[in-house]
Amino acid sequence: MKRIFPLVMLAACFIFGCEGDYTIYDQYPPEIIEVEVIVEVPVEVPGDGGDVWIDSFDQPHTIDGVDIVWLIDKSCSMNQHSQAVVDGIEAMMLALPPSGWRLGITTTGWQDAAIVSQFPLVPGDTVQDAWDAYNNTGTYGYEAGFDALYAYLLENLYNQSWLRADAALLVVFVSDENEQSQRDFTSMPAGLQDFINWYGSQRPSVFLASIVNVAPPESICNNNPHAAFIGQRYIDATNAFGGVVVDICSEDWAPGVQAATTQIEPYEEWELTFTPIEDTLIVFVDSVEYLDWVYDPLFNSVEFLTIPPEGSHVEIGYVIDPILGDDDDSAAN
Repeated sequence: MKRIFPLVMLAACFIFGCEGDYTIYDQYPPEIIEVEVIVEVPVEVPGDGGDVWIDSFDQPHTIDGVDIVWLIDKSCSMNQHSQAVVDGIEAMMLALPPSGWRLGITTTGWQDAAIVSQFPLVPGDTVQDAWDAYNNTGTYGYEAGFDALYAYLLENLYNQSWLRADAALLVVFVSDENEQSQRDFTSMPAGLQDFINWYGSQRPSVFLASIVNVAPPESICNNNPHAAFIGQRYIDATNAFGGVVVDICSEDWAPGVQAATTQIEPYEEWELTFTPIEDTLIVFVDSVEYLDWVYDPLFNSVEFLTIPPEGSHVEIGYVIDPILGDDDDSAAN
C-alpha cells in the first residue's frame, strides 16, 4: 500500500502513543506490521493496547469529466449475451451524471480497437444509439482485452479527437473467457503486472470493472464454468484497482454496472472496515490531520463535512473495538 509507513507513524504519534506493542493493519492488502511505539501523545489507548486498522483511499480526479471504454468479446459464444451487454451500457448511461462523460465501445480484438472510428455515446443518447454503436464495433473474436485497450487508447488516431487526457478513465471488460493478450501484454504473470502498471499511468484517476465468468462457488451459472473460461486475469486486474467484478451469468447486470459507475464519484463518506473505538478515530488527508468530519455509528462510516479535494490520499486510523469488532476479525487475519 502506498505510504503505509508514514501513516503508521503519524497515526501512532497522534492517537496510539503510550508505550506498548500494537498490531497495525492496512486494508491494501491485509499486511501486518509489528512495531513498538514509544511516544507521548494527548490521547491514551484504552486498556493495554489493541489492533490498529487503517482504511485509506484516493479521492478521484473527475472534475474534468470521465471517458468510459467498454471492450466487448464478440466471439460466437458471446452472442447469447448481446442483449445483456446493451442493457448494461444503458444502465450505465442512466446512472452517469447529466454531463461530462463520453462512452466508447469496441471489441476485445486489438484489430478492431485500433481502427474503429465512431464518436462515443454522450449525454442525451438513447439505447438505440447504444445498439448502433455495439453493432459497429467490429467482428474480431479475439479475447485480448489488454492488447485491445492499448490499441484503442494509443494507436487509434480517430479516438484522439475525443479522448481527454485530463478526464478520469473507466474501462469495462466483458468476456466469457480468460484474457489472452499476446501482442503488448503477454499471457504470462508478468504481462498482468505490466498491464496494471501501464493502465495505472494513463490518467490521474483510472477505474476498472469486469463482467466475466467467475470461479465456483461464486458463479451462478447453471453449470460451473470450466477453468479456461474463468476471467481470472480480468478479475486480478480489476481487483488491483479496487474495481467491480460482475458475474456474466447474472440475470441483471445493472446493479454491478451502477456500482462500477459510483467509482468515479468523489467520496463524501467512507464506510469503515471494522467497528472502531470512537475516541481513537483520526483522519489524515495527504498526511495532514483533517478535522472536518463526523462519525456515523449507525452506518459505521466517516462522513466528510468538507469533501477532500480530488487527487488527495485519505487515511482513517482507529483502534478496533475488541467487542463490536470481533465479527470482522477474519478480515484482519
